[in-house]
Amino acid sequence: MLEVIGKGIQELFSAIPEDLQLKTPLNFPSPLSELEVKREVQKLEKNNRELIHFAGGGIYDHYIPSVLKHITGRPEFYTAYTPYQPEVSQGTLQAMFEYQSMISDLTGMEVANASIYDGATALSEAVCMAIAVKKRKKVVLSEGINPHYLRVIKTYLRGSYPIEMIPLKGGFSEIDTKKIDKETACVVIQHPNYLGNLEEVSSFVEKAKSVGALSILSFDPISLAILKTPGEFDVDIATAEGQSLGIPMSLGGAHLGIFTTKRKFIRKMPGRLAGQTVDNEGRVGYVMVLQTREQHIRRERATSNICTNQQLCALSAALYLSVMGCEGLKEVANQTTQKAHYLAKQLKNANFKLPYNKNNKRFFREFVVRIPYGAKRAIDSGLKKGYLVGIDLGKFKKEWENNLLISVTEKRTKAEIDNLVEILSKAG
Repeated sequence: MLEVIGKGIQELFSAIPEDLQLKTPLNFPSPLSELEVKREVQKLEKNNRELIHFAGGGIYDHYIPSVLKHITGRPEFYTAYTPYQPEVSQGTLQAMFEYQSMISDLTGMEVANASIYDGATALSEAVCMAIAVKKRKKVVLSEGINPHYLRVIKTYLRGSYPIEMIPLKGGFSEIDTKKIDKETACVVIQHPNYLGNLEEVSSFVEKAKSVGALSILSFDPISLAILKTPGEFDVDIATAEGQSLGIPMSLGGAHLGIFTTKRKFIRKMPGRLAGQTVDNEGRVGYVMVLQTREQHIRRERATSNICTNQQLCALSAALYLSVMGCEGLKEVANQTTQKAHYLAKQLKNANFKLPYNKNNKRFFREFVVRIPYGAKRAIDSGLKKGYLVGIDLGKFKKEWENNLLISVTEKRTKAEIDNLVEILSKAG
């Protein structure tokens, strides 16, 4: 191939900066037969451990009904890709349409697309959409947003758009009226925030409206069964990570980016939109209504350069919502909340400090515990017992050192919760 194109291997890699190029050779193993590869993989599999999860931060260990794997494993869904000839992909298009309908019902928003890569890219695309709608450059972000999401947003905007950060005070976003002004394209907040606390969303929405900016909310899909929806807050754009809706944790992906907005912004919305219609004989059919992405129109007119969707994950979410129903989703949300609050109470009784939940109970599934002997030591002690006890917040901010972010889902039993308290108490 190099002979045909008339270039050497080094010239092909010349676009990669020198300091990022690999200097040491990769020590690939010698070729193996299929049987030998299978044996090697099986040997590696034995190193995997099934841990009891109390870590969250956006990816959660929820129960997944068995029927989901059965349906998503069907070849017409499992191997399907982007419908480039939409009219011949009626099953896929109907699944997309049903997913959109359910997400709109869940969020109270007028329009949902189908879909974006994950929660981080969905929120980043929402910011870019707001800039395009308002034709303003300034972006105001809460420090309560998932730190990984913040990194992706800042990568999207690097060098082009000024960013103002809303600080956290006592674990909650503190509205700063000076930062939100007539130059602001959007105000972005997460609810519940990364620390699990419930924000005063209405205040930020009202402030954004007063200066003509858009309000963007990053939400937890499970929480909407018992908390106010984005639609009830009257936000302009709402996004989420949809992994908790029947999608395995999968070591961090592939997952699902939920994206919803108001109907009036539909032309600026990234991603795809499937619609229902009838043909000239009156038969119901499904069509691709909107897909203004760079593969289908001129690049400079595209609303997004994300060139595919997470359709199998979106299907999983639609199936999960169908199987669980309204009451099932409420049960998951209630158990998640009650078990999280029970654990918080037990840790308080064991003399642990909850720095952001001293005198209130405004948290959903996650909360912060101060570990006097260090979060890393707590995590190491938990791993020895088969527990993933939480996330070390010190890796994100110096002021969060010795703080552990603990998450609870409906899967956790009372015995597991009590064992976690014992593990953390004895680790010191």
